[in-house]
Amino acid sequence: MFARRLPLWRSSATSKPWQLGLSLRHSWERCQAWSCRGFNTTADQGQQVDMQQNQVLEDLEMPVARRETENLFQERPETGNQYLEDALLRGYLKAHLPPKVLEEVSQDLERFGNRLLTEVKPLGWECELNPPVFRQYDAWGQRVDHIITCSAWKRMKEISAEEGLIAEAYERKYSNWSRVHQAVKLYLFSTTSGGFNCPLAMTDGAAKVIESLGIPASLKNAFDHLTSRDPKKFWTSGQWMTERRGGSDVANGTETVARKQPDGTYRLYGFKWFTSAADSDVTLTLARIADAEGHVKQGSSGLSLFFLKVRDEDKKLNNIRVQRLKDKLGTRQMATAELWLDGAEAELISAEGRGVASISNMLNISRIHNVIGAVASMRRMISLSREYALKRVVFGKLLKDHPLHMQTIARLEVQTRGAFLLLMEIARLLGLAETNMASEQDQLLLRLLVPVAKLYTGKQASATVIEAMECFGGQGYMEDTGLPVIVRDTLVLSIWEGTTNILSLDVLRSLTKSQGRAIAVFFSTVQKKIELASSTAKLEPAVRQMRDAISRLTQFVQGAGAKEAVTMELAARDFSYSLARIYAGSGKDRNDEFQTGKGLGISPRVSWLHTLRGKEWSFKESLVPTFQMEAAQPDKCC
Repeated sequence: MFARRLPLWRSSATSKPWQLGLSLRHSWERCQAWSCRGFNTTADQGQQVDMQQNQVLEDLEMPVARRETENLFQERPETGNQYLEDALLRGYLKAHLPPKVLEEVSQDLERFGNRLLTEVKPLGWECELNPPVFRQYDAWGQRVDHIITCSAWKRMKEISAEEGLIAEAYERKYSNWSRVHQAVKLYLFSTTSGGFNCPLAMTDGAAKVIESLGIPASLKNAFDHLTSRDPKKFWTSGQWMTERRGGSDVANGTETVARKQPDGTYRLYGFKWFTSAADSDVTLTLARIADAEGHVKQGSSGLSLFFLKVRDEDKKLNNIRVQRLKDKLGTRQMATAELWLDGAEAELISAEGRGVASISNMLNISRIHNVIGAVASMRRMISLSREYALKRVVFGKLLKDHPLHMQTIARLEVQTRGAFLLLMEIARLLGLAETNMASEQDQLLLRLLVPVAKLYTGKQASATVIEAMECFGGQGYMEDTGLPVIVRDTLVLSIWEGTTNILSLDVLRSLTKSQGRAIAVFFSTVQKKIELASSTAKLEPAVRQMRDAISRLTQFVQGAGAKEAVTMELAARDFSYSLARIYAGSGKDRNDEFQTGKGLGISPRVSWLHTLRGKEWSFKESLVPTFQMEAAQPDKCC
């Protein structure tokens, strides 16, 4: 009976309105008739009527109605301790850290991984659900410009201090390996931080600037707060550079004016168009110092660097007015605002006219944090997609047993491994530089790799997380899965701290400024890595491919002098991509045992066995025999 009536209830283009009406009227008449007869029936007859009435109600139910006894939903993908489940990370640390350092760092990271899972992850989701709110006036009409953040956001700040996410780099407990330790903790923290990784990036950058200035007495208190492990003392910093006339074009876009006061301080007047983490305690910003007649010097040589506290001792804004909060695509957990500086009291901390040079350390650090966020997003999405492949059944078998699906994830894995190795190399070089252990070659390489890694990973992360989202089908598009949050928050990484094109031009400038020494060091370093890799038989095809890529890139560089400036500019992006891919592709860790066998940081073929939470699944080389390591492929223009 139910099967015969089903078409009458199906909502489709073929349904006839008169059929639907007839069926409803007929069912209602049956209900009315049974209800009327029920007054004069016996107990047995009453039970029979009840059964008939229940049958009618069942007839009226949609065929796919949810029932408590049915499980209509897919089991969600869950990951465990991300440090313990990241074999690439653990392999890298084992290969590079001294044994004593490795033991202590591993214990700390395992403990931190558990804390992320049990405490930080729920807080991060709470930050997403409760974005900041701007209250401009109080109930009595007084302007307060209050940016209200949720309790989870405030707790993130406390956890960041407790874990030493900034302090770790400046205490230098592990000497040159302290930066690696910090980078790994931030890498694990990033995707569960609820956007708090952004203020940490600027805080680290501010601390680096102050340290590079020799920690002047006037800034000692600020430095201690920025690098504190005490949640009650810990400060975060902003980085107020973007104004209405320019983002990356700081030299021509900065209009803020600084007027010197009799006591030696300055008052700042201007409009900051895009200020991330506007609830920070302090900030660094650029401004042009006005002379006695009110004139300012234009260009980058007219910019000076200032330090200011956002609020005074009474917790009132330091002559700062909040115009509004930005309505952003992603990173909605964080307050990004437009701010008027209307006489904000500030301290000049750079030499006059040396603001851009002084803030460069902040930019380098924040760009490294950008790389950390990019690699973390890639790893998080791949971890979830791999877990999902172990649970989702389609066409009669698990996703992990579909060759094309696993090939897709494998390609994402290759890109992520390359990006990870770039990140770790930068952290290693930075640690050497900060402990006076870096050679001139190390410093040149660091200067080149920071913009290269930032522009490349920012772009790769966007592509990777979108592809990984597709691995979940329609569920990947659902807000309450949390997956779209990762995607949205990742998309900004190609824009923050310089767009892809801006940084590509910066790469060219670094080559020109070093008079070719930087690129010479790059090629020399890559050649040494390739020599190490050539001893592994499985890597022979990739080594040949790499040498060919280097040869072509060398020819391009040698001919660069004869090319017009516009030609080099047009090639800047592809050239930078080639540098990133070649360096990542040359990555070979010593004494490590990754899934592909001893010494393989990146597999030249999709042939590796991954063990995840006690379950083994593999990518078989025979299924995708033509797939070569993409990281070794330079762009055609080079």
